[in-house]
Amino acid sequence: MKIKLTLMLLLLATITGCATGNYGLLSLNPTPYKEILLEGRGYEKTLLINIDGVIDNREEKGFLSTEPGLVQRVVAQLDLAARDKNIKAVLLKVNSPGGTVTSSDILYYEIMSFKKRTGKKIVVIMMDVAASGGYYVSLPADFIMAHPTTITGSVGAIATRPEFYKLLDKIGVGVHVNKSGRNKDMGSAYREQTGEDKKLLQGLIDNAAMQFVDKVVSNRGIKGDALEKVKTARVFVATEAKELGLIDGIGYMDDAIARAKNVAGMADNAALVTYRKMHYPNDNVYNASSEVTVGQPVSGIELKIPESMNRAGLYYLWPTSIGK
Repeated sequence: MKIKLTLMLLLLATITGCATGNYGLLSLNPTPYKEILLEGRGYEKTLLINIDGVIDNREEKGFLSTEPGLVQRVVAQLDLAARDKNIKAVLLKVNSPGGTVTSSDILYYEIMSFKKRTGKKIVVIMMDVAASGGYYVSLPADFIMAHPTTITGSVGAIATRPEFYKLLDKIGVGVHVNKSGRNKDMGSAYREQTGEDKKLLQGLIDNAAMQFVDKVVSNRGIKGDALEKVKTARVFVATEAKELGLIDGIGYMDDAIARAKNVAGMADNAALVTYRKMHYPNDNVYNASSEVTVGQPVSGIELKIPESMNRAGLYYLWPTSIGK
């Protein structure tokens, strides 16, 4: 009886997903974004976009579904906003410890490009963490506001790698490498770094960090002792960040929404909208979901299996916050 019931539920989930165009159990037909009114009224609108989690453009693979990466999701929403003349401002709700150097830079470029070609205003509200790449992508904003308990900063780059060679020596296992040049395997986990390896790898990190610092200087005008403190790549609480010039103000979501309307010259009761795949009951500004379908019979069955962040590469990332 239990087997029959399970099969019936799976069939119903499949039919429901295909019929509605949502991410059903076996459906391959994702729904487009829909505009959802969160509050206010009128034609003029502020669009709320969530930048939530590690900044990467890899697909997010679950057990029964695959979702586009964060960069793709944000850019898709910016493209929709660019075509809507009634959207006068974009409010980016950032809750991210950062991510890969390239993905962070792409998102920075896309946000800056959107601002220049549309003339629409951009305001950022930082939540728990907006560090490293999370701060990097906030730099194009006309106004950056942090929650009173936000952690931000971490202006720098990082690269981590495991080391196995000591363990392999202990158990009598070796790895033979054929390479075309002496630096081809620099950073390998299977041998000790040479002085040249360390110098070359540090050069890559320093170059990425300098690009970050240059953008902070050009967008925020920070210099002197404040800049030297920022360049240590440490994180700051909101009050410290404001003193250093990393942010413009401290407040809550209501304050950020009001600021976005103000900088765009909209009325206090102008509409606040967001883009989602479907409607959520009692939706509000703190809902960070945009892709995952809920409310369907399948929603309790779909699982997500997160991928490891332990990949080679350079990161604008505050690693302390990963996994929290």
